[in-house]
Amino acid sequence: MCRWSKILLLYFEELSKEEILKLFLCTLVTLFWGASALAQAQTTWTCPEGFAGQQLSVYNWSTYIADNTIPDFEELCGVTVIYDTYPTDGDMLSRIRQGNPGYDIVVPTAGTAQTMIEEGLLEPLEFANIPNFANIAPIYVNPVYDPENQYTVPYQVGGLGVAYNREKAGKEITSWYDVFSYEGPVAWIEDYRVMLAIALNLLGYDPNSRSPDEINEAKEFLVKNGGNVVTIAQDDGQELLVRGEVDIVLEYSGDIFQVIAECACDTYVYVNPVEGTFFSSDVLGVPVDAPNKALAEVFIDYILDPQVGADISNYTTYASPNQAAIDQKLISEETLSNPAIYPPAEVQANFFTTVQDAESEPLYIDAWDEVKIELGQ
Repeated sequence: MCRWSKILLLYFEELSKEEILKLFLCTLVTLFWGASALAQAQTTWTCPEGFAGQQLSVYNWSTYIADNTIPDFEELCGVTVIYDTYPTDGDMLSRIRQGNPGYDIVVPTAGTAQTMIEEGLLEPLEFANIPNFANIAPIYVNPVYDPENQYTVPYQVGGLGVAYNREKAGKEITSWYDVFSYEGPVAWIEDYRVMLAIALNLLGYDPNSRSPDEINEAKEFLVKNGGNVVTIAQDDGQELLVRGEVDIVLEYSGDIFQVIAECACDTYVYVNPVEGTFFSSDVLGVPVDAPNKALAEVFIDYILDPQVGADISNYTTYASPNQAAIDQKLISEETLSNPAIYPPAEVQANFFTTVQDAESEPLYIDAWDEVKIELGQ
């Protein structure tokens, strides 16, 4: 039980029945006004005509969209949305490579988006159908993986850092080496490019190195520093942390901040290690052979609406690339002021992203397989 829950129980034990009744009525009033405020925060986005009765199929990561995002879109456009989720980028990419089974929207990471563009797996976008692209912050426009944003638009921004149980760790974790030297159970993440990029960065190499020798050295570095790894998680490390199966986990920022928000306690901490870490945007794209590309572009425009984008970021606790949502103060102030979510410039200076390269990709895959074998994973 979280610390605040125990305090509340002790508080209620001291109240009379009359005081409890007053508190209950006050809570109802507060909830009523809170619900009213939320109702007033509805998007003003209007769906173009001609789509009623159609169907959209979305393929996204789990826990990566607000509760109201899909239902509101269905109501505004009079359409039906089929919403499927995947645990890793690799699962999504493998499925699309085999032939699009009917998805209209996918949400790859920037690196995977680059691969999909190079392999002809994404459709070019008609930006005349996406006027809300103007809401995107300039820093996320014309990225190196998709110059001129021909195929993608940014969705959410975040990174992979270190999350830990403060009570079990017994000390502040600030460095990758704090993780490697920890004498307790640790979980890494099943993301070979990011894990090897972290090692390359710590070794002083380009996180996107194409050198076989450097990639091999990164492999050996992970093996040497993986003695406390009890599992390599499939993007569910936050659940392992909550269940107490590990004390430290490498996980994406939003997943951990959702845990922190749900707990409303001081037990869990998320940090960006001082040496730097992976930080990038996930994007929206239309996979090749999408059954309803026109409706997919309408959906993308809807997602880029300031209120809709704010709702998603407020729910996922990932940073928003939607400058209009930030300027209109639709993003939670608590989120905006959190340096782990919106890092200051000096911290961002140590961040890196990953890009895919067809020639070196097999080297990374083989290296990661060897890491897992050596670690018994």
